[in-house]
Amino acid sequence: MQIEGRNPIKEALSSENTTITKLCVQKGAHDLQSIIDIARQKGIRIDFLDKPRLDSISETKHHQGLIAYAENFKYASVDDILNKKDGPLFVLLLDNIEDPHNLGSIIRVGECLGVDGIIIPNKRAATVNSTVIKVSAGATSYVKIAMVNNINDVIRKLKDNFVTVVCADMNGENIYNAHLDGDIALVIGNEGDGVKHLTKSLCDKTVAIPQFGKVNSLNASVACGIICSEIVRRRIK
Repeated sequence: MQIEGRNPIKEALSSENTTITKLCVQKGAHDLQSIIDIARQKGIRIDFLDKPRLDSISETKHHQGLIAYAENFKYASVDDILNKKDGPLFVLLLDNIEDPHNLGSIIRVGECLGVDGIIIPNKRAATVNSTVIKVSAGATSYVKIAMVNNINDVIRKLKDNFVTVVCADMNGENIYNAHLDGDIALVIGNEGDGVKHLTKSLCDKTVAIPQFGKVNSLNASVACGIICSEIVRRRIK
């Protein structure tokens, strides 16, 4: 797996979830010495390459002078996420988010707002790759991410553990009026189709963001950020 960009690589070097095996550095690039020093301290192989060579192997085309090669991302288990020691639980369930940019943005939002974990399906959905890591600005190094066969089975398990499962849906209750206390799992649906019917039917409630413009929908990561922010606001007031 490739990781590209200064912040994602710097965070990956300090993460227990990522093992970097090689670092490629652009010859003559500035302000990279601190990252090079960390890689050397960890005994990571470092290759210095010309910019055209880095450009040719870059997957994101925005490598910022650094490309790292790492072992595949280490996913957490659902139990890792649920075994929180204190405070109310806050989990994100992603129902077939397909765009890696959306997944990366949601992971970044989740990490910034303190979610305990993110759960994604292993089929017909984006998984953690170089684009996701870069868009997340390195947040993949800090938030627990689990990959599962069936999101609906996870919802059933959460409800058995008295977690309130909330679905983001345009026809739901106004988010600012909804009861959102205690352990919460927020379901965010596919960019085009939203949350699947069966998945929605398993949720305890649906919530919507009031909108006043002419465009009738929000990007999945933007909607996720607004709802997560409201949940967190209530917990700290």
